[in-house]
Amino acid sequence: MPPAKKRARTYDPARIRTAVLAQFGHVRQAVGTLTDEQLALPTRLEGWTVRDLAAHVTMAVATVGRNLDRDAPAKAELTLLQWPFATAARAGDIAGRTRDLAAANPDLDALYAGTEERLARNLADAPGDRLLAARTGAMTLADYLVTRTVELVVHTDDLNDAVPALDIPYDRQALAACTRLLADALAAKAPGGSTEVRIPPYAVVQCVEGPRHTRGTPPNVVETDPLTWIRLATGRLAWADALAEAKVSASGERADLGGLLPLMG
Repeated sequence: MPPAKKRARTYDPARIRTAVLAQFGHVRQAVGTLTDEQLALPTRLEGWTVRDLAAHVTMAVATVGRNLDRDAPAKAELTLLQWPFATAARAGDIAGRTRDLAAANPDLDALYAGTEERLARNLADAPGDRLLAARTGAMTLADYLVTRTVELVVHTDDLNDAVPALDIPYDRQALAACTRLLADALAAKAPGGSTEVRIPPYAVVQCVEGPRHTRGTPPNVVETDPLTWIRLATGRLAWADALAEAKVSASGERADLGGLLPLMG
């Protein structure tokens, strides 16, 4: 008898909406403290300044309203687990639009205020099952908001990396959703049960083909913290570097995830 198909993870829509608003608020508050010198600093995204990145964060959530303004598509085209793999094709287009947005909005405070007001208004009454004609593929608003936690958490980390002592906080629910979605994406990319990937306190997934673990300590185990995992999954950190810096532990012959990462380009 074949093994039962694993049920897809679900997310509490109300908590995700709150998390998106909270994380955007954290970023807005921090960006408002940045000087012109800090806004001109480079980031680990090639060719992007802190100003570019700060503008991009508003674009990442403003898409909620823009998609709601469009007619609803006839059917969903993209599941939540497919989204991480659908983003790479748009990287060039996103970079160009981000720079245009940054150039057109020198007053970041005003840009953030307008974006936050519209986001709160959109999320107050739009139903979670409303289909959005997102550029990556049509999906429900509820699923799309989970993808916004990834955008917000990843770019919060990018900003913290670029500006010494900025220390933008992470909303716990946003960090949890981001971690879980990217962990589940790994399991979808490399289905199996031979390797256990642990990202405490938010996620544990089984992946990689091979003998299935049933009880006791799994023979192949990978463990790391949420931010290290997110950096690995998005290409901010190389697997070999994470091992060398003891930011990830990997034991067992099937515990090398280097060939599967990053998940998002």
